[in-house]
Amino acid sequence: MNLLDSPGSPPLPRRPVRVLGLGSVAVRFRPRGLVVCAVLLLLIVAVGLCTLATGDYAIPVPDVARALLGGGDAATRFVVDSLRAPRLVVALLVGAALGPAGAVFQSITRNPLGSPDIIGFGAGASCGAVAVLVLFHGGPGAVSAGATAGGLGTAAAVYLMALRRRALSSLLLILVGIGVTGMLTAFNEWLLTRASLNDAETAQRWLTGSLSSASWGTAVPLGIGVAVLLPVLLLLGRRLDLMEMGDDCARALGIPAERVRLAAVVLAVGLVAFATAAAGPVAFVALASTQVARRLTRTPGVGLTAAALTGALLTTLSDLAGQHAFPSAQLPVGVATACLGGGYLGLLLLRQGRAAR
Repeated sequence: MNLLDSPGSPPLPRRPVRVLGLGSVAVRFRPRGLVVCAVLLLLIVAVGLCTLATGDYAIPVPDVARALLGGGDAATRFVVDSLRAPRLVVALLVGAALGPAGAVFQSITRNPLGSPDIIGFGAGASCGAVAVLVLFHGGPGAVSAGATAGGLGTAAAVYLMALRRRALSSLLLILVGIGVTGMLTAFNEWLLTRASLNDAETAQRWLTGSLSSASWGTAVPLGIGVAVLLPVLLLLGRRLDLMEMGDDCARALGIPAERVRLAAVVLAVGLVAFATAAAGPVAFVALASTQVARRLTRTPGVGLTAAALTGALLTTLSDLAGQHAFPSAQLPVGVATACLGGGYLGLLLLRQGRAAR
């Protein structure tokens, strides 16, 4: 696949499609995609159990299972339920939010590089959070609200600037987003120079993307946001698949392209804002999850479910690797995902260069 072409543009081989009829309801699915999603779920469970079992206080997996069910001794329940489980849940939800968001933006822009962390929406959320931290010395709730407001405000500004004759220009969306990202990054750096030492340290730690302060208080609002926004976005998945053929074809099929696109952008930005508010800007998950999911399922279309599962697996695996890669220090999850995602992007470019020879 050409890295700069539309995600859906290359001719894909025909894959078998199954239709399951249940009375008046028909469910359409592809066997390979179903198998891939099942395998991803099993891998998420395995990585999750490993995350809960490993650490300074090692716990056997059977004891972890007993603690999750309310059994076991008090010390094990405290470590599992109060320390490790919230971090795992936040990692899963952050990945499940960023993966579909990246799929939506790559589909809308017709470009694999059109992920929210490249076109400015993640930078907007970061800017809102840093402003609350530095200027108002806000707590976790205020930082989350600032990140959400910053992400939504930046998305609205970029979307409006990318409109041309009341239609969204994909190229303008990417170019304007890159420009806005540069301005917001510079503004963040200026804010850090104006901050006190404690505020600057807190803001810098947040900007790296970290799950070290994850708690049930962080997981609950993130879970509510994902539970509300993600199902609605999944309902738009079929229309987004058809829109990859072009707006004219979509309108011929009775799909209001601009309204569906605007609704998908709002939902995707909301997911990015909630994820960024909970863990900071976790790099490359939105970019890499969609591409990995597409190659695993080998099916055309947006692939929101596979992207969500891939994002959840990538985030939890990165956090697990960051915690145990270096015995003397833990890597923030944003650093680990940047290493994995950047390596994957470099591999794609290398493979494309070899194919072009």
